[in-house]
Amino acid sequence: MSAILAENIFKTYGKRKEIKALADVSFDVQQGELFGIIGSDGAGKTSLFRILTTLLLADSGKASVEGLDVVKDYKAIRKTVGYMPGRFSLYPDLTVEENLNFFATVFSTTVRQNYDLIKDIYGQIEPFKKRKAGELSGGMKQKLALSCALIHRPTVLFLDEPTTGVDAVSRKEFWEMLKNLKMLGITILVSTPYMDEAGLCDKIALIQNGKILSINTPRGIVHKFQKSLFAVRSSHMLILLNTLKEFYEVDDVYPFGQYHHVVMKKGSSEEKLHSFLTQKMKNDFELKAATPGIEDCFIDLMKEN
Repeated sequence: MSAILAENIFKTYGKRKEIKALADVSFDVQQGELFGIIGSDGAGKTSLFRILTTLLLADSGKASVEGLDVVKDYKAIRKTVGYMPGRFSLYPDLTVEENLNFFATVFSTTVRQNYDLIKDIYGQIEPFKKRKAGELSGGMKQKLALSCALIHRPTVLFLDEPTTGVDAVSRKEFWEMLKNLKMLGITILVSTPYMDEAGLCDKIALIQNGKILSINTPRGIVHKFQKSLFAVRSSHMLILLNTLKEFYEVDDVYPFGQYHHVVMKKGSSEEKLHSFLTQKMKNDFELKAATPGIEDCFIDLMKEN
């Protein structure tokens, strides 16, 4: 049985339903899996999470969590899952300790009863338990929110963009926490706009404009990228970008860190690209083969759809 199942989910907003948030979204997450929903802002991630956690009704389609229907069995699902929304939603005027005790009470449990599950996470902020939640740093707020989402021992954990707005060290620490929770058998559905985090998941779904573009393991998605990819840079990057766009052998080109990534059309070669750049840019360029990543695959899929 799938821990999370979504079948043909549609969701629109607006008086005339002109804003399409989700369009025929289907996927399933196996028990104990760390599954990522990867997409930019406005892709539909939050709408999807709110539907799966029974906070929002879909226009059509079906969804279930642990075999429970999100509409008919919403009360049972709310007792079963943990949910960490994208925005910090704890009580800023309550202390760290008071927030955790409050959420434990809501689920008819105690911090002491489930402390073993959160001790590695909560232990990092426990020295600040008397500090108000609103005065915590981004990374500490993140740890408190996760502790509150886990305090009732959920079997499924929903994390909507949990690392947005926190520093790189806190992001790394957070994903280490998720790996440990996965080892305990907790199913985790996490959304993120960061492509580098996609590779940390067991399986991912790439979403854009409310549509699922691809579902596979991170390695499987990259493996499907069969086009020639090169990295090029110059002391005049804007001129280089516009010049590459004019070359008929180029299928796509876009900024990528310190380089521009160049996707060549089928049958083209590095020699042709090098010859073109030599003619247009003289010796003011560096060209090398590039290994495609999740971001390259996402951009390619977006272009196709």
